Amino acid sequence: MVISFASNYINHHQLPFCDAMNKMDNVEFHFIQTSPMEQKRIDMGWGVDVSKYPFVSLLYEEKEKCEELILNSDVTIFGWTDGAIKNLEEKRLLSGKLSFRVSERIYREGQWKFISPKGLLNKYYEHIRYRNYPVYLLCAGAYVASDFSLIHSYPGKKLKWGYFPNVDSTQTGEDSCNRQELAEDNAHINSQKELNKNSSKEKIIRLCWAGRLIDLKHPEFAIEAAKVLKEKGYSFHLDMIGDGYKRKYLEELSNQYKLGDSVTFNGGLKPGNVIGYMKAADIFMFTSNYLEGWGAVVNEAMQCKCAVVASKEAGAVPFLIKAGENGLIYENGSLQDFIEKVQSLFENQEQIKKFSENAKITIDVKWNAENAAKRLVEFSSEFLEGRKPSFYEDGPMSEAENLKPAGIRRTLRERNVLE
Repeated sequence: MVISFASNYINHHQLPFCDAMNKMDNVEFHFIQTSPMEQKRIDMGWGVDVSKYPFVSLLYEEKEKCEELILNSDVTIFGWTDGAIKNLEEKRLLSGKLSFRVSERIYREGQWKFISPKGLLNKYYEHIRYRNYPVYLLCAGAYVASDFSLIHSYPGKKLKWGYFPNVDSTQTGEDSCNRQELAEDNAHINSQKELNKNSSKEKIIRLCWAGRLIDLKHPEFAIEAAKVLKEKGYSFHLDMIGDGYKRKYLEELSNQYKLGDSVTFNGGLKPGNVIGYMKAADIFMFTSNYLEGWGAVVNEAMQCKCAVVASKEAGAVPFLIKAGENGLIYENGSLQDFIEKVQSLFENQEQIKKFSENAKITIDVKWNAENAAKRLVEFSSEFLEGRKPSFYEDGPMSEAENLKPAGIRRTLRERNVLE
């Protein structure tokens, strides 16, 4: 079976899935990179040396080969191609050959936007007209199915999907981290852990927050939680990882709250270095709002055995976290609910151990690249053999339910339009 995956460029989030596909028995796998990676992504540590991966082909260097693969593979998966192969994609999807489309939300800023006549016409050509063809939607986020149901596309063909990062491959990958920086970071973290182990004082709970320091990520929630924890007299240390236009404000807020040595701003780090901090953390705080399509740091933190306190609005969370079993979920962008959930872990520290262990099991057993690859190949084999493909009960390639996303009042409140 020949399977091709066409997307803008390969990166550390896609590489584990592609590696897993390449190792599948009886599968000839190709990744077709449609565009060179932007320099800003390379600077962030996203770069991949494609020469190390023989399954990667570059559309802009091997045009004829790539077009042939897109049109004539037994299975073609389309990711984010920035319109680079619009005509090829259209031709493939109308061919009657098995195809998959990976998508995040199309109405992320509000589902009321679907009523636009011009928008609906565009969505007809992009999606609706393929409803009766063997084109399946891989929903990279819990609210994707709801968006596409509004336009009556992919009926009965919407499947749970996502990103499948692997923290072990990220940490050791030469392309994604500076080994010297990582060694220095881990040495610092390990020294802190030794201090904890040898201290007669109350154990210091390590908190971690990672992402761009921008509005939609709500990094200020972590600082506000730290303020309350300090007022309550808990022993903790918060590592803030990332850079962005809110950094100065956050540092000033931390100083205003006199958090001192309790909070460290580590700046932007390459992916492998971030993993070192996650592995040392007890609790990971994920505070993005409804504009977060997925949030791969949730996968990574769970695999690193963190107890995750996460926003229900972000795409990955309803798929990955079962509240009270492998983490905690707070509602509707509520700072109060978020702080209460974090504080509850300090009040019942046995939950930290329970959630962290169950979180790792969730990733290791179900939400990982190998399982996603295996299920996609099994699904495709059934179709190619003339059978109706079976949906799984849960996890990748299971039916994506129509989960209701944030409503108009919530999104307006986020923009400070409502009180």
